[in-house]
Amino acid sequence: MIETDIIIIGAGPVGLFTVFEAGLLKLRCHLIDALPQPGGQLTEIYPKKPIYDIPGFPEILAGDLIDNLMKQIEPFKPGFTLGERAETIEKTDDNCFLVVTNKGTRHKAPNIAIAGGLGCFEPRKPPIANITEYEDKGIDYIVRDPEKYRNKLIVIAGGGDSALDWTIFLADVAAEVTMVHRRTEFRGHPDSVQKVLDLAEQGKVKLLTNSEIVGLGGAEKLEDVEIQDSAKGNTRMEADYYLPLFGLSPKLGPIADWGLNISKNAIEVNTFDYSTNVEGIYAVGDINQYPGKLKLILCGFHEATLMVQSAFKRIYPNKNLVLKYTTVNGVQGF
Repeated sequence: MIETDIIIIGAGPVGLFTVFEAGLLKLRCHLIDALPQPGGQLTEIYPKKPIYDIPGFPEILAGDLIDNLMKQIEPFKPGFTLGERAETIEKTDDNCFLVVTNKGTRHKAPNIAIAGGLGCFEPRKPPIANITEYEDKGIDYIVRDPEKYRNKLIVIAGGGDSALDWTIFLADVAAEVTMVHRRTEFRGHPDSVQKVLDLAEQGKVKLLTNSEIVGLGGAEKLEDVEIQDSAKGNTRMEADYYLPLFGLSPKLGPIADWGLNISKNAIEVNTFDYSTNVEGIYAVGDINQYPGKLKLILCGFHEATLMVQSAFKRIYPNKNLVLKYTTVNGVQGF
């Protein structure tokens, strides 16, 4: 039995920062994550993708952000149960919670912080008949290492931020990048849209709108794609890799069975302390939902900071909690 002050379900960036804020209050944390390493989506899906909206970092790679967070929480010695999924939650007689994983590991704490990001997720696949034949043979739904595509012929499909961002990034890596989108309007950030349009005008990427990939060809691996243009008909294009970046389809998984109020595939919370309808269970980061919610890492950091204040009071209801500033005390001073 692993006992701690806060069980954190999800070891992504918000879960890791929760450890830091809890550590400042001398609260112990233990994290559970189904992935084999900390970092959540940032490590598993896009470790080499640059992030631009972390305060103090004009640009930082997702993997480097996780490395920094791990260094930041090192003084507080958190525990980790990795490669296991939190399966069940039960209330105990002493007003604590028992969390058991799918492999039977038992955890006990008076507080639970659910920081599960999007929950369980899988890529949204385009309806191409033989697409599974080329998975890991030229079809990648997630970009993990951009160097894989150096000097290759890349076709990217999608109109959201992920497709736009990787088109911009890989323009300086691949031999050729072609972006295919079914419409002329994009769903991504306007600044990213403009960058892609500029790259297309400069001849650094090929931009095909009102088009979509409808077929794949190749003997043992992907060799070409069939493009359907609404005006010009079908043509084939040589390709080493096809990246259908249509986002992820989130699923709450076991979280949906924990008696929490769920709205829009997310957990409803009180913005006073990001508590759920079950006292002692909180939800921070992309997994929660409230009016005005923005799914940004920095918002999750804010939510975690307020949440641990409430968790402290559940453990020490009669103890005064005085806000301390790290600029005065330093981490070791806590």
